[in-house]
Amino acid sequence: MSLSIVVPIYNEINYLESFIKLLLNNFKKESVEYIFINDGSDDGSAEWLLNNLPTLQIKNYKYVNLQKNKGKGFALRKGLELVTCDYILFLDSDMEYDSKDCLEMYNIIKNNSKIHVLFSSRYLTGKIQHREYYIHNIVSRINTIIFNFLFSQSISDLHSGTKIISRKVLEKINLSINDFGFEIDISSKIAKNNFMIYEYGISYIARNYKQGKKITWVDGLLCYYYLFKTRVLENELDTMLSIIYSCIYMLFAGSYFGLGSGKILIMIVFAFIGITLGLKRKLTTSSIVLLFIYFGSLFSNGNGKIYTVLIFFIMGMYLSKKISSIINKISNNQFIKFFI
Repeated sequence: MSLSIVVPIYNEINYLESFIKLLLNNFKKESVEYIFINDGSDDGSAEWLLNNLPTLQIKNYKYVNLQKNKGKGFALRKGLELVTCDYILFLDSDMEYDSKDCLEMYNIIKNNSKIHVLFSSRYLTGKIQHREYYIHNIVSRINTIIFNFLFSQSISDLHSGTKIISRKVLEKINLSINDFGFEIDISSKIAKNNFMIYEYGISYIARNYKQGKKITWVDGLLCYYYLFKTRVLENELDTMLSIIYSCIYMLFAGSYFGLGSGKILIMIVFAFIGITLGLKRKLTTSSIVLLFIYFGSLFSNGNGKIYTVLIFFIMGMYLSKKISSIINKISNNQFIKFFI
């Protein structure tokens, strides 16, 4: 077997039979390991799985029954503890995604040794699409843009629930988010470890809340916390120090702009720029940017000082990047890399 299909299930009694039979039919010619995780369902899903999985003539399956609902991320991590295959497919059980597309994705990744991470995308496709909620679509696109900016990626669909990932990749990342933030969690860890993300267009038939859709506006708000957590809070010591350092001096740079409440808003924006800067520069190279900002503040007076600060800031960014690139090419010393 080379593929483990990991399926989290929470209150899907109306879809379970159709979903599992379709999944088994689409993968009937493949040697597959199925892992079903009941995430504390209270609608009869657990009983259905317990009674019917043994009768479906599945050659290789494992069943995990969680007594309480812990969230999608937690359920999937429990499933990952049982995988034995080279590739792992994550697939939701709500039938918004077609398992036939999953088979196409599997055929791609198993026949290309260079691809270790393959995400599905609901936007890169000529296949059938149906969306119930316009605002969900907008938020999904916005979150994807933010993710791409924070992690220097160019994916098209951060929240798509179907992914195939090499076991070697999963063994090198540490997942921690329990709920629907799983997609952000796994995507951010993959990006941080410099694994290349490929995408494949799939069909998507969304369901509404009456049909059982579970994600809410609370989950939407939590996405922004998870993006901040995975990008800013979960870093090595050298990066954390650089973030704090650059955030402080960018607040100083922002103090040259605006008046009154406008100045406060600009300083907040500059603080976020400082966070982004700290992710890309270490303490020494970040200090070069600070030095250039200070030099820029010595020139001109009044509003004219704004332009000199900006010009010197750009110069400092360019020079610090060049210096960092040169030193990283000529030295692998970990002490030096801590600062540069």
